[in-house]
Amino acid sequence: MKVVITGGMGFIGARLGRALCDQGHLTDVSGQETSIDELLLFDSVDVPGLFNEREGNIQVKRVVGDISNWDTVRSLIDRDDIAVFHLASVVSGGGEKDFDLAMRVNLDGGRHVLEALRARESQPRLVFASSIAVFGGSRMPDVVGDHVKQTPQTTYGITKTMCELMINDYTRKGYIDGRSARLPTVIIRPGKPNQAASSFVSGVFREPLNGEDFELPVSVDTVMPLLGYRSIVDNIIRLHELEKNQLKDDRAVSLPSHTVSVQDMIDALNTAAGHRSLGQITVKPDPFIEQICAGWPQDCEHSLATSLGFSKEENLEEVVSYYIEDYL
Repeated sequence: MKVVITGGMGFIGARLGRALCDQGHLTDVSGQETSIDELLLFDSVDVPGLFNEREGNIQVKRVVGDISNWDTVRSLIDRDDIAVFHLASVVSGGGEKDFDLAMRVNLDGGRHVLEALRARESQPRLVFASSIAVFGGSRMPDVVGDHVKQTPQTTYGITKTMCELMINDYTRKGYIDGRSARLPTVIIRPGKPNQAASSFVSGVFREPLNGEDFELPVSVDTVMPLLGYRSIVDNIIRLHELEKNQLKDDRAVSLPSHTVSVQDMIDALNTAAGHRSLGQITVKPDPFIEQICAGWPQDCEHSLATSLGFSKEENLEEVVSYYIEDYL
C-alpha cells in the first residue's frame, strides 16, 4: 500500500515517516495487515537528507507543492490502496497574523485531501492532526474533552474544527474512513522556533539545554496540556490502526496529555538535565502570545483515548530525557 504524509517534512511528519518505515506495514482498507511499498512525504518546502530513496522495501518520495492547489493534491492520492496522514497546517500564531493563508492552507487544503480520497473506490483511511485549540470561548469548562462543544477562539482552531466536522460527514457518507487526533501541545521540538503561539513550550526546554538564555513570553503560572513527540507519533499510528467501528459518529479523539504549569516544565528540565549547564530563563510577557494562550483549554480529559489503548509518558522528566537522547 501507499502512504501519504502531508506536512511530511516537518518535525512530526518526518518522525511519523521514519516510524512507518521501521514498522513496514499498516492495516489496509479491508482491515488486513499490508506491507507499505511507497511512502510519499508532501510539504511546502524540501528537506534533503531526511530519508534514502529506499528504506528497506519502501520507496520514499519527497514532493514539494501547495496543498491548496487541487491538481497537486489529486496527483498525490493516485491509488485505491492508500492511507493518508494529513498533518500540513498553518500554525496558530501564523494563522492569527494571516487569516487568508490559514483558510487557504488549512481549510481549502483539507477539503482537497478529502475530495481526492472521495474519488477513490476504496473508502481510504485518513488520520487528521487536529488540536485541542478546537475548544475555547467564554463558556469553555475548566476541563475539556470529547463531549465538549467546540467554540475555538483562533482562526487555527476554527479551521481544525471545520476539518474535523467534514471528516465526520465524509465518513458518515461512506466516502472515507476518517479519524481525527486532537493533539495537545507537542514537546520538545528541535531546531528553531516556529510561528505557533505554543512555540515557547518547546523553547523553555530546548534553549536552556543548548546553553542559551530564554525569554519566557508568559507567566510561570500558565497551565496547558502537553505530550511528548514519541507518544504523539505512536498514538497517531494507533489511531490509524483502530477498527472503523471503534469510533462512532464523532471520529475525533483527544489524545492523552500532561496538564502542567510552566513552572512544572522548568522543574522537570532542571531535574532531567542532571549536571548539564543550562541557559537562564527570564519572564518577558508577550501580550499577543498571552492572549492566544488565555483562550486555550488548561486541562483535557482523555478517557476515550485511554479506553482505546492510547498512552502518554510517565512524566515530563521522561520527555526531557528522550529529547536529550534523540537530539543532544
